[in-house]
Amino acid sequence: MKQMIETDARQVKQWLDDGSAVIIDVREADELTQARVPGALHNPMSGFDLEMLAGLEGKRLVFMCAMGMRSLQVGSYLLQNDMVDDAYNLAGGIQGWAMAGYEVETG
Repeated sequence: MKQMIETDARQVKQWLDDGSAVIIDVREADELTQARVPGALHNPMSGFDLEMLAGLEGKRLVFMCAMGMRSLQVGSYLLQNDMVDDAYNLAGGIQGWAMAGYEVETG
């Protein structure tokens, strides 16, 4: 059975910098005003759009939420139903990203 790979913010930042990954933020729209990762794709868990993943072949798909639980659920579902081949979960979610000292946008 395929499983999500838990990945820390440092590794994800390296992947973003070299263009090999994309962050998919599964939080709801109202949560994005509090903090968001610049360049992350917003695809909320409540209305996840599989078509939004089209064109991302060859990229590492890193799922993110507030603390890492919803993103784990979304990625695991996609893996178990053979909708994606690999999926990564950003450990600690947006909080883990911010605590690692990486840029977040607000507003």
